[in-house]
Order: sequence, then structure tokens, then C-alpha cells
Amino acid sequence: MFERHAGNDRAVLVQLAFGKAPIADDLEELQSLAATAGADTAGVITGRREKPDAALFAGRGKVEEIGAACAEHRAELVIFNHPLSGVQERNLERELSCRVIDRRTLILDIFAQRARSAEGKLAVELAQLEHLSTRLVRGWSHLERQRGGIGLRGPGEKQLEIDRRLISGKIRALRERLDRVERQRHTQRRQRERSQTRSIAIVGYTNAGKSTLFNRLTAAGTYAADQLFATLDTTVRKLYVADAQPLVVSDTVGFVRALPHELVEAFKATLLEAVQSDLLLHVVDGASDQREQQIEAVNAVLQEIGAADIPQLIVVNKCDLLGLGTDAGRIETDESGAASRVFVSARTGAGIPELRSVLQARFPRQNSYPYDAESGFAHDDASQNAKAA
Repeated sequence: MFERHAGNDRAVLVQLAFGKAPIADDLEELQSLAATAGADTAGVITGRREKPDAALFAGRGKVEEIGAACAEHRAELVIFNHPLSGVQERNLERELSCRVIDRRTLILDIFAQRARSAEGKLAVELAQLEHLSTRLVRGWSHLERQRGGIGLRGPGEKQLEIDRRLISGKIRALRERLDRVERQRHTQRRQRERSQTRSIAIVGYTNAGKSTLFNRLTAAGTYAADQLFATLDTTVRKLYVADAQPLVVSDTVGFVRALPHELVEAFKATLLEAVQSDLLLHVVDGASDQREQQIEAVNAVLQEIGAADIPQLIVVNKCDLLGLGTDAGRIETDESGAASRVFVSARTGAGIPELRSVLQARFPRQNSYPYDAESGFAHDDASQNAKAA
């Protein structure tokens, strides 16, 4: 094992292409992820192989090149933009004499830093333990020794087996606590259904501006910043739209390509707001040249959590950047004439009135009850009169 020194880690990033596939275009995203985790990128190594090496993933020649880069830049961390097995991580650390992590571990570390609510911390801890359970053998030679001593002799139990059993128990306890959270969300959902409140979930690629749009629509004041995974915790607020049904909107965790399966599973209770919503506001970074690939990545996660069939409204954000300001407020429609895309700038507010008009058309008020903006729900005439009295 290698100790983590104080301050930022100097890291060498590794991105490989296999077969005839081009080198992935998400190397810039890996650099952003590394910076978000607190690492300084000291060097980048790229290459091509027919297939991953079973023992070292990158092959011995490329590993020697990585080692030389680590020595040149005095790097103490190597980050692979690929999933590595526990054996491959252990072998690479032995060859490079420094810590080696993969993309999944990097994202898990970011989530661990950013989780604030009790629910978010539970989900992150569950994901970390599930990931760790496959890597207990790495660098822990003492875990293979059987326990001995007075009262402990006999068939024995390896320390590795004890650790696995303890982790399994912890995982079960965390899942039970998250199940309780999920039941609470179901209860809240039933209460909204009884009050005829429609639910909208904001989803999208990380750093697309979801929280900024959420704040613009609801004046919630939640944390928003130009960084990956700025917020992890789901926040639900009432949304007032004139002449529309009662609405609530939720801000969810951002997605990335190759989001670790452990995180998707652990955050299912949090993502339940998206699964059970009436509409998904799919926020897209209009200033990114990778926006179509990001849309595909988000849809892949929605498919995994069972939200692929929920109606979507694409909200193309950041129209104030790169000369896209003239697009703000533009509405694109599908074959049926319904709005499919709305162009906005959540930062400046341009296009937000048009987005509200689309929501009003999607959820028109279906009764004559006046809408109480203070409570966020419709009331009949009797309750209105009683309130006035």
C-alpha cells in the first residue's frame, strides 16, 4: 500500500484505444475529473493495443513508458481512464511503485468528497464498500494468514474471509437503511398524487447547469458551481407556473459516461424522483461540442434505472456562451407539434419564460380551482373563502 501525502496528488493519466477504435474523446473529461478529485495532471500517456493485457492491462512496454513518466514528473498516482480488475491494479502498483486507480475509483472518490446529506453519504458508502469487496486482496498479504492462538486454533478462518464477512454485513445494513429512505420517498410520492401534483425531474450530464436552472425556476438557492458533480443530493421544491397544474421539481445528481454501476445501484433511492416523475427536463450543455454524446450517456443511465419511457423535454442550456445567445427562447417541436427542445440560458434567465410556457402547455390546469402560489396547491372555492374570512 502507498501512503497519500498531504496536498494535491501529481498524477499521470492513461488513455488507451483497442482494436481499430479511435482513442476516446473523453480525455479532457478525465482531466476535469482528476482536478475535481484534487489531483494535478503531471502527464498524459496514450496508446493503442489489440486488446487489454490480462495482467497489466496496458502491456509491459507501455507500463515502462508510464513508469518513466512518473519518474520524470515525480508523480505519485496513475489514473487509468478504464475499468481495472483488482489483480491488474495490484500488478500495476508493484511495477510502478505508486498508487494506481481506475475511472470508477476516481468517480467514487469525488462522490465521497461531495456527499453532504445523510442519504447521500449512505449511498456513497454503499458504493465504496461494494467496490472494495472485490479488491480486498490488493496489497494485503496479512489477510491470507489464518488466525491462531489460544481459543482460536482449529480449522481456522482467514483474515480475508473475516473482512469479507464484515463488509457483507455492513453492505446489508446500508441497503436496509436506503430501503427505508426509498419507502419514505414512495410515501411522499403518494401524498403528491393525492393532491394532484405533477412531478418534474431535472436530469442531465454533470456540469450542464442543472442546479443553476433549478435555482432559476424555483429560487431555491441550492449550491451551483462550474465543476463536475457540484451537487449530489436530490432537492425537491414547488414550482409555480401560471395556469398550470400544481408542480414540484427535483434536482438530481449529474451523469457521466461510464458512470460506475455501483453508484447507479447505490443512488437508486435518490434517483427515484426521476423514475417516478411525469416529465424529465433533460438539461444539455449547448456550449459543448460533445453534447450529442452526453445525451446518449444520460439516456443510457436512464435506461439502467428504468426511466427510459418517461417523457423528456430537452433543455439546451448555456446559450449565452460561444455566440449562442440568439438561440435563447427558441422552441423546437416534434412531429406531433409538441415542444421537444427549448433553448435557454439559466445563468442570465434568457429563454426561461418560454420554458415556463412549454410547461404550462404540457400541464394545463384541468379545473377551475384558483391556484395558491404560497402553498403551491389548488384549493376549492370553500377553502378560499374560509382563508379570506
